Amino acid sequence: MNTQLCTVRIETLGCRLNQAEAESFASLCAEAGFSLYHTGRASDPQPVLSSTTKFFASLPPENTVLCFVNTCTVTGKAEQKARRLLRLLAKEHPHAVILVTGCYAQLEAAEIEALHPHILAFPGQQKDLLTALPAYLADLVQTTPHPDTMLFLSALRTFLTRLAAGGIDSAAGSNQHTVQSSGQSDSCQPFTEPPLFALSSSRFLFHSRAFLKIQDGCNAACAYCRIRLARGKSISLPASEVLARLRCIEETGISEVTLSGVNLSQYRSESGDFADLLALILERSAIRIRISSLYPDRIDKALIPLLGHPQICPHFHLSVQSGSNKILKAMHRSYTRDTVYHAAAELRRVKDNPFIGVDIITGFPGETEEDFEETYTMCRELNFAGIHAFPFSARPGTEAWKMQPKVPERIAGQRVKKLNLLAQAQTAAYLTAWNGKTVYGVAEAPRNGVHTVITENYLSLPLQTAADLQGGEYIQVQIHGSSALLIQKSSLSLS
Repeated sequence: MNTQLCTVRIETLGCRLNQAEAESFASLCAEAGFSLYHTGRASDPQPVLSSTTKFFASLPPENTVLCFVNTCTVTGKAEQKARRLLRLLAKEHPHAVILVTGCYAQLEAAEIEALHPHILAFPGQQKDLLTALPAYLADLVQTTPHPDTMLFLSALRTFLTRLAAGGIDSAAGSNQHTVQSSGQSDSCQPFTEPPLFALSSSRFLFHSRAFLKIQDGCNAACAYCRIRLARGKSISLPASEVLARLRCIEETGISEVTLSGVNLSQYRSESGDFADLLALILERSAIRIRISSLYPDRIDKALIPLLGHPQICPHFHLSVQSGSNKILKAMHRSYTRDTVYHAAAELRRVKDNPFIGVDIITGFPGETEEDFEETYTMCRELNFAGIHAFPFSARPGTEAWKMQPKVPERIAGQRVKKLNLLAQAQTAAYLTAWNGKTVYGVAEAPRNGVHTVITENYLSLPLQTAADLQGGEYIQVQIHGSSALLIQKSSLSLS
């Protein structure tokens, strides 16, 4: 059977690391000849349009041979969302094998596979081995005249078992395909053997901006966090490899890349820590840099001068969690409330009114009304442009799982609602403060004829333009109310 008549559906839940890995897997599937189907969210029935629409399927659901799902386990709701998606996929693609990986699959493989007979779970910590799968799947499709779900399921289970047990070389014995490096062309092959973070690509089919995973895992022991259990100890991509992969991304014409990791504060390589790596990148690369997330205590004397560089996007996300020193201590966080105030002040000192977003957990065990008010007051006084507030979710295997006293879900939900209302007001005020000002941004691929821009300071705005823009183009716009006016197409020169 021709692979072009077969579809692979890609679904991603959770963090930017998962998005980057799913992009890489999608590129490998496209290289293997498959059509792609990607919604971006389970409720959206239409494929996402892209500048590379030739890869995207208009085939009926029964042509889908594989659904690839990268999952998250950060909260109970994240796992619930994954289960709901998996049941939906089994219903919409009754003949497809559903391959589930990521953090949820790492910790709860048996629970996931029990949801449906066509589901296979693959450990999240070994997901980089899945670079071998698209080529094997193509061989399987081409040598099977009439694909049978149970035959595919059995063959893929055997292949994945060999992958997990012995790596790519062991599994490769079952097919004749040579595994290639994560969507890289022959002229751009920076990867070592075996590659670290192999699910990394310089081609992005679903996003107009690039993501580069430079760190994974975490050595901290935050009381509430299950991600560290799923991803293991901190590991970092060597600086030389970071530069090589950045060069490959630049060669595709992409204008912006987000440096991503579970905990960038723990980045370590032959170049030093994250500040040393960033200095090296700014010295040797011209691409626009966005930083995914940082701990407040990482905003220090070494990093601050680098964050003021014009190549660094004026958008920062701080992993804060609480404004109460008592709760921060109970969470085993490495900083205090004062650290957050200092970090925000320093970011605003080196950047002109940057977008500063934060994560906040409400209802952590022992959080009193006074503790929450400290958090609320901090968020109001520091005027964060974005607040991602969510209620505490007790995760099995963490210290907080058994912590007392519990805060009722109703109370935690009320606190989230109060923070969300504050966030709406502060986001609106931030947008108003930029009205009439000129900024750079990246054009998103148009949807239903509507253009959107993601500005350097992380405003997602409808774009008023008659120009024929492609997703990923670097442009200059003027913010006009709640939209943006195109001024000109731009270049990466920031001088």
